[in-house]
Amino acid sequence: MLKQRIITALILLPIALCGFFLLEGSGFALFIGLVVTLGAWEWARLAGFAAQPIRVAYAAVVALMLFVMHILPGLAPWVLGASVLWWGVATYLVLTYPRSSELWSSAACKLVIGLLILLPAWQGLVQIKQEPLGNWLIMAVMVLVWGADIGAYFSGRAFGKRKLAPLVSPGKSWEGVYGGLALSLVITVIVGLVRDWTVAQLFKGLIGAAIIVFISVVGDLTESMFKRQSGIKDSSNLLPGHGGVLDRIDSLTAAIPVFAVLLWMAAP
Repeated sequence: MLKQRIITALILLPIALCGFFLLEGSGFALFIGLVVTLGAWEWARLAGFAAQPIRVAYAAVVALMLFVMHILPGLAPWVLGASVLWWGVATYLVLTYPRSSELWSSAACKLVIGLLILLPAWQGLVQIKQEPLGNWLIMAVMVLVWGADIGAYFSGRAFGKRKLAPLVSPGKSWEGVYGGLALSLVITVIVGLVRDWTVAQLFKGLIGAAIIVFISVVGDLTESMFKRQSGIKDSSNLLPGHGGVLDRIDSLTAAIPVFAVLLWMAAP
């Protein structure tokens, strides 16, 4: 398994880096759209559809909606606004699971939730890419999420006692969340010092980083909740040793649109 994970990572990493940082405009939108469309194919399975024709049809619908969003950029505020509302609701659903499953157990509801997760993730990346320092901002949100994951892993293993959401993901602890948050805040402080931020800018950066870390945890737990409800371990086997696309981007699907909204709010 470790060998598979390493080989897959070595193949995917250069592809991902080239796609994120070398592509621009429609090329970038298409690259991200392909990833999101694969995620839609996986999500249909989490929604309870095992038959390939239905899964492919759902992915096709998502791809069509992405195209519409691309040619109608005025939809962006609505898509990202809906995402912020959704992740607030998702926080409640995760905290109250399994009782909350009564609210979203129907297949139709799960398919709609898939749209609320996938479409804003694409929109958020497209919006961030258009910022003056778009590539660096994309790297920033990814580093925050990865830092939170790394900090949570080591802190959870060393100090984890209080379960975060035992009925959703038994392995996660509050101590892990705090460790991930601490590492992400340290990264933010280092960036602030290197870039010579003012005290006010550093304060805003730390608040923003904390929000991104907590919402990324919600994104991770949300996919875990749907997988647990469906009795599925991995969203697919597309990435040997890593599971599926959604298993790799679950935290980012929450962090990216919220990060895009925070950038809008912070703009002068």
